[in-house]
Amino acid sequence: MNTDPCVHCGFCLPTCASYRVLGTEMDSPRGRIYTLKAIANGELSLDATVAKHFDSCLGCLACVTACPSGVRYDQLIEATRPQLNAPELRSSAQQAFRKLLFALLPYPARLRALLTPLRLYAGTPLQALARRSGITRLFGPQLEALDQLLPPLAPAGFRDDFPLVVPAQGPRRARVGLVLGCVQRLFDPAVNQAAVQVLSANGIEVVIPPSQGCCGAVTHHQGELSQTNELAIGLIQSFEAVVGPGKPAGAGPLDAVLVAASGCGHTMKAYGRLTGSSFSAPVADIQEFLADLGLSQPFLAALQPLTHADGEPASAKRPLRLAYQDACHMLHGQGISSQPRALLNAIPHIQLREATEAGVCCGSAGIYNLVQPEEAAALGQLKAKDLAGTGAELAVSANIGCSLQIRRHLQELPQPVPVLHPMQLLAQSYSG
Repeated sequence: MNTDPCVHCGFCLPTCASYRVLGTEMDSPRGRIYTLKAIANGELSLDATVAKHFDSCLGCLACVTACPSGVRYDQLIEATRPQLNAPELRSSAQQAFRKLLFALLPYPARLRALLTPLRLYAGTPLQALARRSGITRLFGPQLEALDQLLPPLAPAGFRDDFPLVVPAQGPRRARVGLVLGCVQRLFDPAVNQAAVQVLSANGIEVVIPPSQGCCGAVTHHQGELSQTNELAIGLIQSFEAVVGPGKPAGAGPLDAVLVAASGCGHTMKAYGRLTGSSFSAPVADIQEFLADLGLSQPFLAALQPLTHADGEPASAKRPLRLAYQDACHMLHGQGISSQPRALLNAIPHIQLREATEAGVCCGSAGIYNLVQPEEAAALGQLKAKDLAGTGAELAVSANIGCSLQIRRHLQELPQPVPVLHPMQLLAQSYSG
């Protein structure tokens, strides 16, 4: 790992989410790079105390964008993560909780089995009562954080009923594969439904392998290399099983493999480096692909104004105010910023409001808001105030982890602000 380019200028500090809430040099990119140098020179050992300062890192990559010297902190933290999984560096309780998360989150069938009885609890007055009474605190900060993030569970999240191939409406302009994701598939199934509707309405044929699993992003971001490799290969194979000569989705090649969750897209774009294998088509975020291809003229012509909370349609006189939240692995990891805004601006009579600190992490960061709940909550509150401070009526997020995180904290404000995915807004506008 080459840490030499770091000149300790401190430009990374105001962008670093962990430094913002902890305020200690060891919990900043500059401090962690200094620590890595000391370890490499034999001046320091990676023990449990030192490991905590690396565990406090969200991996948001904002420091990479800010660094004037071009230090690849993303590569440094990625190489360090696997070392942090040594059993002596975390308590037995921490290890057990992480193992539980990695045994559940990447496996939709297991997660559905666990969540099925919770459908009678999530989003109901019973959950609200449990939160108000403080009873959830009795189970510890990690399980309390799980409950705080648990949304109402829609029936669509407990089944995969997409057809293998969704035909394009009108002349076919492209043929793509769609990755449904694991957490998004269960916790916010309306996003995938909207994504399929928008793609099809834009003349794009969509292939959705029924046996697809997790992309491996949640384990990749925590240095679990073996499990990440297994999940990535499995996802690639699920597409290979249905696309090609004599296969059920047809012989035609895919123009791209799309995903509507930016954390997933960041990892999937690195498959070649991580696993030595990759899809037969390039990976793209759905917004990136649609913006590059261009929305079709029939789709654009059909877009209608969205409505305000009081039911009045947006108009030139009273536009609908939106605040777009830049997910870290989209903005800093993939360099995607203008494309989502361009798509949203196609909707009549919307007004985009920009947050003051759009590049600072919301505190979700994969499983960070579960394993570091106090720091994550502080960041979530900062992000919620920043988004609400724009005066927006709706917050817009293109990553499931961010959506769950900021939705939780926006709901705690005196005037709660709903959170939707850009594809949902495009689908609503198209449907009139």
